Amino acid sequence: MLQLKPLDDQVPIFRQLNADVSPVILVNIFTVAESDVPALLKAWADDANWMKPQPGYISTHLHHGIAGSAVFMNYAIWESVALFRAAFNHPEFKNALAHYPPSAVASPHLFSRLTVPALCVGP
Repeated sequence: MLQLKPLDDQVPIFRQLNADVSPVILVNIFTVAESDVPALLKAWADDANWMKPQPGYISTHLHHGIAGSAVFMNYAIWESVALFRAAFNHPEFKNALAHYPPSAVASPHLFSRLTVPALCVGP
């Protein structure tokens, strides 16, 4: 079963799921034993393929830490927290968490894009 560890102890993902924000970005940091990397990638790909047709899904990207790191970062864009919450709480998705290797720990967190003048443009 995939272990969940809050990225922010004060505002964990389960609290964020009650927010009314649109669009929203999911950043999920995974740590895993090096020997479990293939199993993590398979479980993640299965989850991503399940999420892809869900209402509100826009895109996802998986990144791998460099120089021998066994840390991964998933960056996914959703139309809204409400639509992400529906997918995240779906029984099929919850059951799929059992397919992650025992060493896998995930730290999911939701973000909104910001505008910073002369640097980046938010929604």
